Amino acid sequence: MTDYREVLRLASLGISKSRIAESMEVTRQTVVTALQRAVVQGVTWETAKGLSDHELALKLKAPTAGEGLARKLPDYEYVHKELVKPGVTQLLLWEEYCGRCRDSGEIPYSLTQFKTRYREFASIRMATMHIARRPGEIMEVDWAGQTAGIIDSDTGELVPVYLFVAALPYSGYAFCEAFTDMKTPSWIAGHVDAYTFFGGATKMLVPDNLKTGVTKNTNTELILNKTYQEMAEHYGTAVIPTRIRAPKDKATVEGVIGVVSTCILAAVRNEKYFSLRELNAEIRERLNAFNLKPFQKKDGSRFTLFSEERQFLIPLPSDNYEISEWRTATVQYNYHISVELMNYSVPFAYIRKRVDLRLTRSIVEVFFEGGRICSHQRLYGKTGQYSTFDEHMPPEHQEYVKWNGERFRSWAKKAGRHTETVVNAMLTGYRVEQQAYRGCMALLKLSDEYSKPRLESACERALFYTPRPGYKQILSILKSGQDALSLDAPKPQQHSEFNFLRGPDYYKGGAK
Repeated sequence: MTDYREVLRLASLGISKSRIAESMEVTRQTVVTALQRAVVQGVTWETAKGLSDHELALKLKAPTAGEGLARKLPDYEYVHKELVKPGVTQLLLWEEYCGRCRDSGEIPYSLTQFKTRYREFASIRMATMHIARRPGEIMEVDWAGQTAGIIDSDTGELVPVYLFVAALPYSGYAFCEAFTDMKTPSWIAGHVDAYTFFGGATKMLVPDNLKTGVTKNTNTELILNKTYQEMAEHYGTAVIPTRIRAPKDKATVEGVIGVVSTCILAAVRNEKYFSLRELNAEIRERLNAFNLKPFQKKDGSRFTLFSEERQFLIPLPSDNYEISEWRTATVQYNYHISVELMNYSVPFAYIRKRVDLRLTRSIVEVFFEGGRICSHQRLYGKTGQYSTFDEHMPPEHQEYVKWNGERFRSWAKKAGRHTETVVNAMLTGYRVEQQAYRGCMALLKLSDEYSKPRLESACERALFYTPRPGYKQILSILKSGQDALSLDAPKPQQHSEFNFLRGPDYYKGGAK
């Protein structure tokens, strides 16, 4: 089923129909039809938030009215003049044209016909037409082919570093930063720092087809790296990769890379740097000079054009994107999953299920079939720690964890002083009090089976033999009925089993 909500979201960002179709893995005609019906039904990205997916599908699938009737021809002279203005698109002009037609009771052309007729008008009006980039529309990104280096202060060897480059096609304003590798964390960090440097995000993000960004890109299918897609959603931008082996699709950043390689990397080739911070400080200084350098064939500089473009950028969210890592795990029988030797609880209904994990520096999130089922603060320090929520436990386990040392003591006191003595001995007999809870809970269950008075008598008899009796001793007394015997009665077995033992006097030479 077509995700009409996502179609409206991407269209609201000004993404072209073809780009939306590529990103959504649907035909272009599906996107065109959906957007046309949205205009007829008066549905926008904002109003769609109040509709369910089913209601939205019904609205966008409704047939358009007035097909086959005479239509009003748009004023393409006006359209042509308006399109050169920043932020004005053919979709916007078509929507305005449809509004005027509704007001006058006339039938408008479809968006496809509107564009087709405009292309015919433009081809007659001018032999060639320069299509300028719109401000705040695209950010192109790539790694520079040439590397720099920093010196390892411990070994003295030269460590290669790689330059991440981002550029805005409208102004040519550029950003670059050095990293020690080209892995996903560095790739994402480069984007985050670029958005911070520009002070906003663009509607579209155009990367190459490298694996850290794009998992698969064919004529029929586009699969983005999950972390990369998540970052794009955080900043409200759409990732539109270039075609395979088509570097011209991001010509601006390719040109910037060539200039940067000369103005920055080649310029610092004979300098020595001992840290990334030191190298990046030098890169930033030379980058600012590059952005301020006047154009050769037109007035102004990249910085002056960027000053105009800045207002069209998407405002940044309150928090920078925090890079995440995705893994999978199986929920164990103790309803926990293990992440780097730390354990996190999952609702017991998912035992033996395969779940997806999203890991950040501070959070562990657990997903099942695309839906988040729980999250935990990430644990650090000593391995083997547990983060367990009571609501994740089966009901009988939840009942168990409600007990603590004070509650066990309070219960034992009501049963009798000997039971209280036994429980105190059990609770203080372990280095960690919680280790005694299992035995205390077992005593509690004995009182249900044999009654509190019998348990009290069994504890009294057990204490007669040892100051720290255990659960098994008390259970044995209850099973054999010894709790009913008087402690004053002779107990021949009490000493007979120790008659063969030699006392300390024997070893001192006092016994013959």
